[in-house]
Amino acid sequence: QVQLVESGGTLVQPGGSLRLSCAASGFTLSYLALGWFGQAPGKEREAVACMSGDSTKRYYPDSVKGRFTVSKDNAKNTVYLQMNNLQPEDTALYYCAAAGHLSDYVARNQDEYDYWGQGTQVTVSS
Repeated sequence: QVQLVESGGTLVQPGGSLRLSCAASGFTLSYLALGWFGQAPGKEREAVACMSGDSTKRYYPDSVKGRFTVSKDNAKNTVYLQMNNLQPEDTALYYCAAAGHLSDYVARNQDEYDYWGQGTQVTVSS
C-alpha cells in the first residue's frame, strides 16, 4: 500500500521552530520529486518547499525563504520540513507530496504531484 504519513505538527509560539516528518511506505522516495504544501483556512493549498529527485534543486516561496528547509533521509525513506522563526501566518495544514519527474526537476504546483499525505496541523499562536 502506497502511503505518506506526516507528523510533527503542533501548537507553537511565534518565533519557535518545528520539524515536520513525512514517512513513505510502499514505495521509495529516493528519486522522486518531493514537496511540502500548506493550506491555511479559507485559502488555496500552496507550495512552501519543493525538492528535485536528485536533491540538487529546491524551491521556496519568498514568504518562507530563509526560514524553511526541506531535506530527506533515503535510508529512513522520510522527507522533512524544518520550520524556523514561525509566524502566525504560517498556521496551516501541511501536506507532503511526491511524484516521478526528471531527476533535476522541481515541481512547484500541486497538480504535478501524484501521492499525498493526510496532513499535519501547525498552529502558530501565543
